[in-house]
Amino acid sequence: MEKLSKTLTRTVVLECYANRYARRALREIEGAYREMLVEMVEYAVKYRASQETLHKVFYEEFRVRYPWLPTRVIKGAYRDAVRRAKSFRERRKKGKVYKDMPEVRRVTITYSDSQDWRLEGGAIKIRTHRGWVELHYRNHRQLHRYLYSGWRLASELRLKILGRKVIAYLTFTREFEVGYDLRNVVSVDVNENNVTVTLFKGGVLADVYRVETGLGGTVIAYSERRERITQGRSTKTREVKRKLRRLRERERKLDVLRKTAKLIESLAVENSATVVVGNIDEKAKGRMEEGVSSRLRHRIHQWSVRKLIELLDEKPVYVIKVSERGTSSRDPFTGRRIGRFEPLVIRTAVKGLGRVKVVKAVLRVARVGGRVLERHVVGAVNIGLKYLNPDGSPVALGSTGAHGVWVKLVSPHRGPTPLTEIQVFTDTIKYR
Repeated sequence: MEKLSKTLTRTVVLECYANRYARRALREIEGAYREMLVEMVEYAVKYRASQETLHKVFYEEFRVRYPWLPTRVIKGAYRDAVRRAKSFRERRKKGKVYKDMPEVRRVTITYSDSQDWRLEGGAIKIRTHRGWVELHYRNHRQLHRYLYSGWRLASELRLKILGRKVIAYLTFTREFEVGYDLRNVVSVDVNENNVTVTLFKGGVLADVYRVETGLGGTVIAYSERRERITQGRSTKTREVKRKLRRLRERERKLDVLRKTAKLIESLAVENSATVVVGNIDEKAKGRMEEGVSSRLRHRIHQWSVRKLIELLDEKPVYVIKVSERGTSSRDPFTGRRIGRFEPLVIRTAVKGLGRVKVVKAVLRVARVGGRVLERHVVGAVNIGLKYLNPDGSPVALGSTGAHGVWVKLVSPHRGPTPLTEIQVFTDTIKYR
């Protein structure tokens, strides 16, 4: 059993309320903070400066210009400026920014040390040039969970002023010791409408899960809704803005991805397994978007593979990325190339709360060597094999053989409970 130490970070967002005196003090700090940030960001981009360099260049000047400003607000501005400069350089390198310098639009005040703020008595107490002020927040279940379950509150506090409200960002960290067996693997193949997960125990294929996310249909549906809302009207009009704000595509997609990541995490923790995912970076997605229609380009751009990998990296599991090249076009049993997949649609009735729901699954199947193989299952199996058998040897099956492995069709909203099971490694498709 191998062990790995992993540090996880969580951010809790609090909506706070302050009196007029506190808001006035924070607005005065925000004005000075913005002026400092503009100067330091420009310098950091031009000279690739670090926090130490910014301190040497600007600290004495800002102490003379703003003698009333808390010292650690200036130090917090160093961090903010370096982060913005780094992000700007990366985006400019990728061709997403065409300006010479970044523009500071929104400001989030950063307190770099907990000596100038503390969390007590149901309020955040902050030191300002007008004395200590309080930001009150309502009962927050997520905050209480992190405070009393072994997470450590970081020293940095960020504040954003929105009218009469103040949004506070609290950061928590925790060290996890991740145990994993090198021969136990959970491999993940992310597709447009499903996520296929295979479980290897001792290097042997044990279980296959197909999570029906439906995210591809969600992307298409919201795209059509946006077209209907904006048809013949400018997106700057008040009514169009209001309708677009009411769309909750991002929240719904993120909910499905979080539940899928939780299912993968539970499989990995239960079996002390390594999570292996296909490495689809931004360059790979960019190559896929070249020379296709605008609708297909939008669907590829909205493909959630990178977000799912990011969510898995935030879990207490060991995550490995491997190349997806050729994983869906090779027979995992013989290594032979698969020529063509044909579509196959299956429907099954699932009993819910007082009603019966029809679940439809679209399969891509091919017949190779007397066996029927499903494209997404083949991809997930081969991703696991790339990690288990780098030499390219075929998959090792248990004594029951390939016929003993059933693909469990599950819903992310219902957990690992199978809606139905499909047998695809035989001479014909069967399901129960």
